[in-house]
Amino acid sequence: MKSLIVALVMLALPTIAPAQTSASEASVRQTVQAFYAAFNSHGFGHANDFTTDDWNHINPYGSRTHGRAEVLKELHEVHGTFLSGVSDNIEKLDVRFANKDAAVATVTSRMSTFTSPDGMRHVNEQHIRTFVLVKRGTRWLIMQDQNTVVTPPPAQ
Repeated sequence: MKSLIVALVMLALPTIAPAQTSASEASVRQTVQAFYAAFNSHGFGHANDFTTDDWNHINPYGSRTHGRAEVLKELHEVHGTFLSGVSDNIEKLDVRFANKDAAVATVTSRMSTFTSPDGMRHVNEQHIRTFVLVKRGTRWLIMQDQNTVVTPPPAQ
């Protein structure tokens, strides 16, 4: 009898999990979208609503910044200079869960035209960004992100 109950519970689990996952996925998506809204408004004033205190950021040039305060300092610098007025718009957003309290979101996005400090003009550039999110209480927060420029493969 005990094994029958265990078997029935195991059969029921797959039907219960998707409802929890879809609500969690929606929350993760909302957090990532909040990041892009902050990017596009150049404010990041509400970053504590969608990031952890120990947020780490890896920019497209490979530099890693540790902690929300330092990341925000860097973001305010670049958004106050060469990224001023630049937008970054989500093209595709995928979410995967490591467990009930950890998720990875991968975003492909398209940036508007800008000129980087090295004088290079970037036109209609595609980026791919990976976010690591953790559930703290009832909120999903970005703990780490890495942004990479997507370059087309060399012509053969």
